[in-house]
Amino acid sequence: MTVVAEVRGASKEYKTGDTNIIALQPTHAEFKEKELTLIIGPSGSGKTTLLSLIGCVIYPTSGEVYINGNAITKLSQNELATIRLQNIGFVFQSFNLLAPLPALDNVMHPLLLMGLNRKEARTKAEAALEKVGMTDRMYNLPKMLSGGQQQRVAIARALVTNPKIILCDEPTASLDVKSVAIVMTELKELAESGKSVTVVTHDLRLKQYADRIIYVNDGVASDTPAAGEEFLK
Repeated sequence: MTVVAEVRGASKEYKTGDTNIIALQPTHAEFKEKELTLIIGPSGSGKTTLLSLIGCVIYPTSGEVYINGNAITKLSQNELATIRLQNIGFVFQSFNLLAPLPALDNVMHPLLLMGLNRKEARTKAEAALEKVGMTDRMYNLPKMLSGGQQQRVAIARALVTNPKIILCDEPTASLDVKSVAIVMTELKELAESGKSVTVVTHDLRLKQYADRIIYVNDGVASDTPAAGEEFLK
């Protein structure tokens, strides 16, 4: 399977006054097409920092991050924004839908940012909504949708630009059990169709959907839980 994102010895530190806070120790990881990867860890463990590095949201303090073979530390903020728009779809815990816009317009939004005309953007957005089973709700405002439905619209928005990489930060945290199953099944199907899907979570129930699991604790990422973390197995 093709590697679409790679973290090569990448770390992240933040400075607060005279104190250095290590959010992520030097980490090595590959993210491949047709693979759903879970990044599991408690709050404050560094898992969202790892996701932010892969998503080109932040630069590493040391080491390197590659997206489709491009080293992000050599790119400007504008170039990073272009990579995010063209290669990466994001799904957030809080959905991040634009409240005044119906579902269809929310999904069209990234395409319009890319310069597509409204007719072409609408066609692609309708197809994305159909893929997540939300065609009958495309004219509804976010406030008229359940949490699970809003998250499915958010997934449609993430996949409408046909990115190779889909990154999800706690996408099931505020959903009921039925909606969790629907959302994770859709993400798993996206991975099987050729996407690289990465899900940050602390919910161990999601392990059944994973092709691979990365455990993160105290800024250390590993393919196995750290000693004393048997509860994560």
